Amino acid sequence: MVELVVLEQAVARQRMKRSEKSPHQAKAIVGESCGLAVSLALCARMRSRQRLVARGRLPKAVPPTSAH
Repeated sequence: MVELVVLEQAVARQRMKRSEKSPHQAKAIVGESCGLAVSLALCARMRSRQRLVARGRLPKAVPPTSAH
């Protein structure tokens, strides 16, 4: 059981690293001479990935339990 949790944590860390690396790769492509439409599409994708990474880093809010 512990091995499963450790494996799931490792997979989650890999996903987070990939999503952080993706914007850097996209920025390099935008730096090349591409068309405007490609640049705009890549910028939109970069912004969406940055939001996804930021959302993943936010602490999860736990709803308070009622004492009733």
